[in-house]
Amino acid sequence: MATVHLRIGDLVWGKLGRYPPWPGKVVSPPKDLKKPRGKKCHFVKFFGTEDHAWIKVEQLKPYHTHKDEMIKINKGKRFQQAVDAVEDFLKKAKGKEQNSDGKGDSKGKKTANKPLKILEEDDEDLSALKDPSEKPASSMEPISKRLKIIEEDAGSTSIQAADSTAINGSITPTDKRIGFLGLGLMGSGIVSNLLKMGHVVTVWNRTAEKCDLFIQEGARLGRTPAEVASMCDITFSCVSDPKAARDLVLGPSGVLQGIRPGKCYVEMSTVDPETITELSQVITSRGGRFLEAPVAGSQQLSNDGMLVILAAGDRTVYEDCSSCFQAMGKTSFFLGEAGNAARMMLILNMVQGSFMATIAEGLTLAQATGQSQQTFLDILSQGQMASTFVDQKCQNILQGNFKPDYYLKHIQKDLRLAISMGDTANHPTPMAAAANEVYKRAKALDQSDNDISAVYRAYIH
Repeated sequence: MATVHLRIGDLVWGKLGRYPPWPGKVVSPPKDLKKPRGKKCHFVKFFGTEDHAWIKVEQLKPYHTHKDEMIKINKGKRFQQAVDAVEDFLKKAKGKEQNSDGKGDSKGKKTANKPLKILEEDDEDLSALKDPSEKPASSMEPISKRLKIIEEDAGSTSIQAADSTAINGSITPTDKRIGFLGLGLMGSGIVSNLLKMGHVVTVWNRTAEKCDLFIQEGARLGRTPAEVASMCDITFSCVSDPKAARDLVLGPSGVLQGIRPGKCYVEMSTVDPETITELSQVITSRGGRFLEAPVAGSQQLSNDGMLVILAAGDRTVYEDCSSCFQAMGKTSFFLGEAGNAARMMLILNMVQGSFMATIAEGLTLAQATGQSQQTFLDILSQGQMASTFVDQKCQNILQGNFKPDYYLKHIQKDLRLAISMGDTANHPTPMAAAANEVYKRAKALDQSDNDISAVYRAYIH
């Protein structure tokens, strides 16, 4: 590849890990932030975010040359906001140039512009090129200064990053070794953000090929769940259902075989409270420490580091996971004893699943009565129920795009578990039961591996 010549202040497209190319500007790194050894890279501040990172030269492209190409392949509100921020920056810069044209010193002499040093691929010390226009990197302060702690009457605690953590490159990662089991829709985004924020992560997945991309990003490979648990201080898992969660811990070469006194296990799968109780008991029986931490969100929110983490169990593990939770989510709640997070998660997903089925029912009823589905969405988006969720899911339906952001089969599983939880508590769940039947119908129509919005097809077949 040809040598990339860049200067401080140059606009670029930078690709970081699994994320799409994003507009940014080459800047000087903070003095205390050293360039990664053996890597030919430049320090980039991204537009529309608080993010900044070392980017390999092969992942950088000039902004103007590739602008049209990038706009065609990248979509989304945040991306467009970032591009708009670049254009605003360019307009302001052009305005300053025009205002300064023809202006000299008091003797009529023009002040010569100081030449900027060209940054070659093999430059080692970029810290000497301090850009005076850049603000000090105050975001490098300790995490403890960037957190808001909220104590609630119910005894739960919320830890929120002062900024969205996936777009904030200032997290100080824990020095504990992190393990992660399960690289599905949610797990993949979580691991990518953990790596992006500097955590040392060892990964394992049932389908080993899924690990390859993360190994390229700096993760280590574990051969079995037991090996990961034995190698790491804190091991997270995120799998599909209660059976998978149990098998991962109790099966051959499972997590339990790698648990030693002091080892931490964090179950992030959405499962029933009974499964959490069982896993908690077996982990602690070996001297391990247990936390449940299911996440509310979707693949996109996982990729963006905007998940909501619901945690319960060992409070000290929750505190040890602080930097991890900041990397993967926008906020986290501690809900007390193990099982409480599972209960809350099932209630949230029960509401979401029922709501999605109702939206699909409304769209099909609009069509059946001769009303415009697009107009229905336009009206809905202007009312009290307007939300990103409603807009995205309705657009999925209108475009016939059911690429999974959250699997339909998983929301149906969550509805089933929520209904069972209601039975145990002797509490009626008729709305959830009705929605569950619609999702079962959609599964019968081979929609299991599509997005939850594909429940729409249960109404039109």
